[in-house]
Amino acid sequence: MVVLLGVVSFCMDVSSEMIHSLLPVFLVSSLGASMVMLGVIEGIAEATASITKVFSGALSDWLGRRKPLAVLGYGVAALTKPLFPLATSAAWIFTARFVDRIGKGIRGAPRDALVADCTPPEVRGAAFGLRQSMDTAGALVGPLVALGLMVVLADNIRTVFWIAVVPAFVAVAVLVIGVKEPKRHAEEKARQELPHWRDLHSLGGPFWTVALIGAVFTLARFSEAFLVLRVSNAGLALAWTPLALVVMNLTYTMSAYPVGWVSDRLGRNGLLASGLVVLIVSDVMLALGQQVSVVMLGIALWGLHMGLTQGVLAAMVADTAPAALRGSAFGVFNFVGGIAALVASLLAGVFWTWQGPELTFVAGAVFSALALAGLMWWRVRLVRQ
Repeated sequence: MVVLLGVVSFCMDVSSEMIHSLLPVFLVSSLGASMVMLGVIEGIAEATASITKVFSGALSDWLGRRKPLAVLGYGVAALTKPLFPLATSAAWIFTARFVDRIGKGIRGAPRDALVADCTPPEVRGAAFGLRQSMDTAGALVGPLVALGLMVVLADNIRTVFWIAVVPAFVAVAVLVIGVKEPKRHAEEKARQELPHWRDLHSLGGPFWTVALIGAVFTLARFSEAFLVLRVSNAGLALAWTPLALVVMNLTYTMSAYPVGWVSDRLGRNGLLASGLVVLIVSDVMLALGQQVSVVMLGIALWGLHMGLTQGVLAAMVADTAPAALRGSAFGVFNFVGGIAALVASLLAGVFWTWQGPELTFVAGAVFSALALAGLMWWRVRLVRQ
């Protein structure tokens, strides 16, 4: 089941990243969007996905079923893909990104809860790491396909966007035909009550600690769209800018599953701290690097940081949330992170407009250092208790 969900994520990410690897340059160079506008579009898009996850996760708890909401979310995302090649303005792209992220929000929490429903606690880190690796493999293949098509099609971005529609609909087909709802969760339906705001208290202190840590991590890491623009700023030709996401997702894909496996055996907190250290080094290289090779190395470290943290955080949510409220927990976790993502992307756009990429990534390093200090403080408190 986890593998099939990974295949679905893989196909949808191939589609999405074929578009997203070219979208920042398309917005700025073809449609005349400003850096602040890019930050607004990316921040609001991700915040929208996170807010939607709150409601879809809670609804999946009440229904006792995850798959219908996952199908709806992936279906909405697939239907938005043709809007990108048709776009004639930044406002059109904003609308497409907004609706696409609603689809992501609808599917995200139910899908993650479905993974948790299918796996016992002792292999949960590995399960989330595997799904994340397959998801990120799609994010790796997507820019590579976009890169090849840009060369073949003489930089015709709109045609690349049209081709990206195909894998999105393949993802929906695999989900509808191949993925089955686990019986043990479907049988819990009769015991579920309609989720209420009071359930937030029922999630418990350990969950809320994880949610806060996740939010701080997200605040230290803004949209990957700025990575694409950073490598373009360093002098990489337009047709080759998707390489930024290729490099990032390569290290992300290679690290996510092994890190999840290790977290099941050695614990999760140390891996999170390591991820923040890697992010600080990445930000410094992205801020100070003058050559494309140095910038690419910084982007590779950015991807490694993702592999060290994202699957681990998802496993920690599953570890700390009550089983009956697991969908709600993933929804709330992503909502809190989404607000942080909105703030981070807005700040990145403002900093870039004001002082360029150097200040943007220096600020990211500062936020990462603060997050690391907070995590260390929390670990000391746990030891003393």
